[in-house]
Amino acid sequence: QVHIVESGGTLVQAGESLKISCIVAGTIFSAYDMAWYRQSPGNERELVASIGARGAANYADSVKGRFTITRDNQEDTLYLQMNSLKPGDTAVYYCNEDPPVLIADPQGHPRAYWGQGTQVTVSA
Repeated sequence: QVHIVESGGTLVQAGESLKISCIVAGTIFSAYDMAWYRQSPGNERELVASIGARGAANYADSVKGRFTITRDNQEDTLYLQMNSLKPGDTAVYYCNEDPPVLIADPQGHPRAYWGQGTQVTVSA
C-alpha cells in the first residue's frame, strides 16, 4: 500500500528559499508522474508543480520561475525547491502521484490518498 511522507516545511521570511521533500513507498515511484500540491485555509487543494516519469516539469503560473520540482528515482524521493517565497505561498504542501493515488475507504469507495503534508509558512 502506498505511503507518502513529506518533510522540510518550516517558517521562513518573504524572499527566502526552502527545499521540501517527500519519500514515497509502496509503489513503483519511477514509473509515475508525480506532483506537489498545496492547500491553504479556506481554499481548495491546488496543483503547484508536476514532473513526468522522464523528468518533464510543469508549473502553476503562480510559482513559475520561482519553484523547481525534481525527483530522485533511485531514492523514491520528490523535491520542491522554492525560491523568492511570498506570504501567498503559505500552505500545507503535499506530494502525490499525478493524478493522486486512489485507495478504498472502509465502504470500498475510491478516494484520494494523502500523506500528512508539510507546513510552509512565509512571513511578510
